Amino acid sequence: MARAESVVLVNTGLGKGKSSAAFGVMARGWARGWRVGVVQFVKGGKWKTGERKLADHLGIEWHTLGDGFTWESTDLDETAAKGRHAWEVARAMLASGDYELLVLDELTYAAKYGWVEVADIVAGITARAPKTNVVVTGRDAPEELVEAADTVTEMRKVKHAYDRGIKAIKGIEF
Repeated sequence: MARAESVVLVNTGLGKGKSSAAFGVMARGWARGWRVGVVQFVKGGKWKTGERKLADHLGIEWHTLGDGFTWESTDLDETAAKGRHAWEVARAMLASGDYELLVLDELTYAAKYGWVEVADIVAGITARAPKTNVVVTGRDAPEELVEAADTVTEMRKVKHAYDRGIKAIKGIEF
């Protein structure tokens, strides 16, 4: 088997755990001495997540560039502009050669909502610096991204506490 210089992982699907799995890779990369960066495309600065607290503690570069869930947006044009800006930040990080791992959390929504062309996303990831591994998360990964990725995992919900009226719990889901 050949060992690649870097790989692209995509965590997609309707089930929970896409970002959590990516942040597990983030922790593993950091533990190996890698320079790690995270760009979040949807979550806004109001979110105080456990994974962000961990990243801050470890000195992982983190960019929360969204303004929250799209269904809560009061200005969809601003939401789209923030998504495009997040992609510009991510594309520069991908090309820089400064990172061994980049987590592009909820990037698939930038494509789904038309904020960034799928071809631009695939081109940016494909043209990344040679030793930059990438983890992309989000539902509805476009087929072109799936084709460009080395490993794609689809999360499938079997059962979720929320369906029984149980709210998200700190430490479990954020």
